[in-house]
Order: sequence, then C-alpha cells, then structure tokens
Amino acid sequence: MDQRKATLTLASLFIAGSAFISASVAQAEPANTSEKIIQSGPASWYGPGFHGRKTASGETFNTNELTAAHRTLPFGTKVKVVNKKTGKSVVVRINDRGPYAHGRVIDLSKASAQAIGISGVGSVTLAQL
Repeated sequence: MDQRKATLTLASLFIAGSAFISASVAQAEPANTSEKIIQSGPASWYGPGFHGRKTASGETFNTNELTAAHRTLPFGTKVKVVNKKTGKSVVVRINDRGPYAHGRVIDLSKASAQAIGISGVGSVTLAQL
C-alpha cells in the first residue's frame, strides 16, 4: 500500500510539474505581437572616437545610452535588437546614420551592444516597435 501511495504521489507531482512547465513556456512567448521584423544581419558597435560628437540627428552621441545608427530608419524610431546567438534583446532609439562598414545592418552604442552580449560583430534581428 505504501508503494502504491508513493507511485500516486510521484504521478501527481509529474502532472503538476508538467502544467507548471507549460505555463512557463506560454509566458515566454512574445507579449508584443505588434513587433515587425525588418532586417537581419551583422551588427557592430561604435563609440570611443565618436563619444561627445554630434550625431546625424544633431544630438550629442553618448556611448552609454541605448542608441544606434541605421542607414534609413527615421530618427527617433525604436528598434528591438535581438542577438541571434544569445537570444538577448535591447530596445534602442535610432539617432544616427550608419553603419558604414560593408554588410552591417546597424551600429549600436557600446551600452546597447553590451546589453545583448556583442563585443565585436554579432548576428542580429531588428524589429521595429
């Protein structure tokens, strides 16, 4: 009888655990369905030589802010940048033009790159918010 009770208890825990895992997975789904993926490709960061200079938008570049340079998106556009390798994401505001390195889709401020684990060049996906 004790063995049967133990088996039933383990079965109950398994079922409860499965429900918990299912709920956790469901919560991991993106909450914001209004995100529109607009681009994928290599991203880099810029800053040391540009910190304190004027950006194309006219504001002063601060490598410690969550900003980025993009060739065509309007200034002020908010973009979610996801590092494909780590899955980490950051929301940046476009305030400059670039990147000028061939093939790159976005240049991130140092703070933005660090937030998603990019220390040189990384593969990212961009979603406009």
